[in-house]
Amino acid sequence: MINQYRTIKIVIADDHAIFRDGFKVLLKNQEELELIGEANDGKELIELTERVQPDVVISDIMMPEMDGIAACKIIKAQFPEVKVIALTMFNDDNLVVEMLEAGAKGYLLKNTNKNELLLATKTVHDGGTYYCSATSMKLSRLIAESRFTPNRPQPAARFTSRESDIIKLVCEQYTNKEIATKLGLSIRTVESHREKIQEKTGSKNSIGVVVYAIKHKLYVP
Repeated sequence: MINQYRTIKIVIADDHAIFRDGFKVLLKNQEELELIGEANDGKELIELTERVQPDVVISDIMMPEMDGIAACKIIKAQFPEVKVIALTMFNDDNLVVEMLEAGAKGYLLKNTNKNELLLATKTVHDGGTYYCSATSMKLSRLIAESRFTPNRPQPAARFTSRESDIIKLVCEQYTNKEIATKLGLSIRTVESHREKIQEKTGSKNSIGVVVYAIKHKLYVP
C-alpha cells in the first residue's frame, strides 16, 4: 500500500526527563509523527534544531539556561520553516501569549492527549494555528488582544444571523445541546453551523472561534 502521508519529524524540549518519557508514550504507534531528538533547555534545542532540521519543535516555555520564548525567537529567525508549539501549564497565560508573539503557532497543555497532540502538530505543520482545547476565556482574550497574528491571515468572514447567534453562544461556553435548545434547532443543525463557522474562521476547535470572535469584535467578554 502506498503511504498517503509524510511523517512529521518532531523534537521535544523540556527540562524534566519524566515529561519527555511521557511524551514518548503519547507518540507510541503514531505513524504520522516521528520523534527525532530531545533537548533539556533552550540552548540545546537551538543546537538540536540546527543539527536534525525537524518539521515541528514542541517546547516547554519555562526552561533553564534559555527559556522557550528566547529559543523560539532564535529558531524562527534562523530556521523560519520550522514550526513551534509551546507546552504550558494552566497558570502560564501571559507566557503563552509571549511565546505566540515570539513565533510559536500553537500551544498545548502538558497533560494533552495523543489525539490533540496529533491534531495540533498536523495543523501547525500545514501552516495553521492551534489553540489548546482547554484554553480559558482569560487566555482567549489575551491572545485576541495581543500582537499575535496567525500564519494564514483570514479575510474578513461574513456570517449569517444564525451563525452570529451561535458564535456568541459558543463564546459563552454553551454546548451543542444547549445551543440547540436555546435556538430551537436540532443538534445536527447546530453541529453543521459550527462546522461552517470553524471553516470560515480557520479554526480547529471552539477556542479558535472564540479568539477570532473577540479579535474581530463579534463578541465582547
